[in-house]
Amino acid sequence: MKTEPLVNFPPQDEKGPAMKGADVVVECLEREGVDVIFAYPGGSSIELHQALTRAKKLRTILPRHEQGGGFMAHGYARATGKPGVCMATSGPGATNLVTCIADAFMDSIPLVAITGQVFQEFIGKTAFQETDFFGMTLPVVKHSFLVLTAEELPIIIKKAFIIATTGRPGPVVIDIPKDVQQKVFEPVFPSTVDIPGYPPLPEASDEDLRKVLDLITQSKQPALYTGGGVISAHASDELREFAKLTGIPVASTLMGLGALPPDDPQSLYWFGMHGTVAGNWAVCDSDLLICVGARFDDRITGTVSKFAPDATIVHFDIDRSEHNKNKPTHFPIHTDLKYALKRMIELIKAGGFTKPDLSAWYETINGWKKQHPYPFSYKESDKYILAQDAVKVLYEETHGDAIISTGVGQHQMWAPQYYHFKEPRHFISSLGLGTMGFGLPAALGAKIAFPEKTVVNIEGDGSFQMNIQELATAKIEKIDAKVMLLNNQHLGMVVQWEDRFYDGVRGHTILCDPNNIGSPDNLDAVYPDFAMIAQGYGIAGRRVYKKEDLRPAIKEMLEHDGPYVLDVLIPYTEHVLPFIPQKKSAKDILTE
Repeated sequence: MKTEPLVNFPPQDEKGPAMKGADVVVECLEREGVDVIFAYPGGSSIELHQALTRAKKLRTILPRHEQGGGFMAHGYARATGKPGVCMATSGPGATNLVTCIADAFMDSIPLVAITGQVFQEFIGKTAFQETDFFGMTLPVVKHSFLVLTAEELPIIIKKAFIIATTGRPGPVVIDIPKDVQQKVFEPVFPSTVDIPGYPPLPEASDEDLRKVLDLITQSKQPALYTGGGVISAHASDELREFAKLTGIPVASTLMGLGALPPDDPQSLYWFGMHGTVAGNWAVCDSDLLICVGARFDDRITGTVSKFAPDATIVHFDIDRSEHNKNKPTHFPIHTDLKYALKRMIELIKAGGFTKPDLSAWYETINGWKKQHPYPFSYKESDKYILAQDAVKVLYEETHGDAIISTGVGQHQMWAPQYYHFKEPRHFISSLGLGTMGFGLPAALGAKIAFPEKTVVNIEGDGSFQMNIQELATAKIEKIDAKVMLLNNQHLGMVVQWEDRFYDGVRGHTILCDPNNIGSPDNLDAVYPDFAMIAQGYGIAGRRVYKKEDLRPAIKEMLEHDGPYVLDVLIPYTEHVLPFIPQKKSAKDILTE
């Protein structure tokens, strides 16, 4: 009986020699230009790891935890714009990647997560280390693949990279049963693939773009609200030119940092819960708000009804589902951002656009900047090192040119307040999901991507301990990333909320002995000694608590050849300011 082939390939596709499915996976990754994979082995992925030992172009980094490997892939992807690739075995190995996948989904990061799966005959039978990883990841991926036919591996892997990197970037899962990895066959590597229902990049019409330019001409108090979509679209240059041609002030989200330099006269830097007063007030009082590649999340809007209440809102986004999701939009425009900005620049230069007179608006904005200056002011201590001091000195000693990753907490907000990001992809942080433990592995991934760049993880003691084991990866793989640990012995951001809203009652937020809280005055109670822990991993480390030792210590960290942990003891009483309380508006911002 004649049977149809499992997969139909165009004649121009390339046929390879017979090999195992696992070797096909490695070959496909190399054909996609992948140069590093972050992978932790196990029983259901052992074939894949054996194949990786035979790889010709692909470096394998062994993390010490699957989540560490996932966040290394994040650091690589966020720093380069290229897809990060991570791999784990079935069951608990795969589930340890779920947080990384959800994080990539929230922040629109291109991530390809490959997982081993049990033999097909055991799927659905509660086999050892079996989980329905395909099913459990569906809410937090762009797409999940469960590969049941080995011959489809080349097509599926090519599709996965297209889906992860085009349109709105995001994570894709490829779950591969062990028998698929073991099957020997002659692969056919497709030159192109068709993804039914997957749309090409949308392009805004000239008619819509001219309407936006007309709105700008008529506006008195316009503002540009820019987000991570600008970075994902590689549209920073276009944004800068568009801002110059229109004269509109620009307020960024944290995801969009670096698209416009903070010292640009039009820059309002970043706004939102802990952003600039001028940025928050300008957006709130705008009569025309043009959102470019952002999603009106709660950390930006506060109470939605009080967010830019009198503004005509234009929303450019590659993802149609974001339109009117959180904030009603007057002019939703579904488009590739780079195309839209570039085309508006062309329309402006072609003539017919009248640049609005915004002198009165800038007079108001500059008054706010003078009243609440950026960089943020704070009450310095003669005695203690404050977190703000440490970040400022790091900025000065690196000339603002380092790639900075962070964990999650107060330090995550202090970092962009006092380290001014002039270029995109230099601030790497978990922003939508807010995942503690992100900073160290992300720094390692970024350093692998850019070994010639200075990479520093600004970290908190709570966040650091969630993936501290990746110090071993830094040591063994010789990854020269630095850690500047702002150590206050508390879960600082939650403590700040406790101080502000819960009468200072500590609901399990003290990381040291609550009866003997460590501080620069009580060093015996400060534990663990992170410098000593670093030395246990074979990594250089130092602890500082005197203000006069801060700059020499940071210089020592930066000049050291190899990874380094600088444990900076700071008081736990400092709050991150400004601060818009949850469900409040920009007009309720706290500055003291």
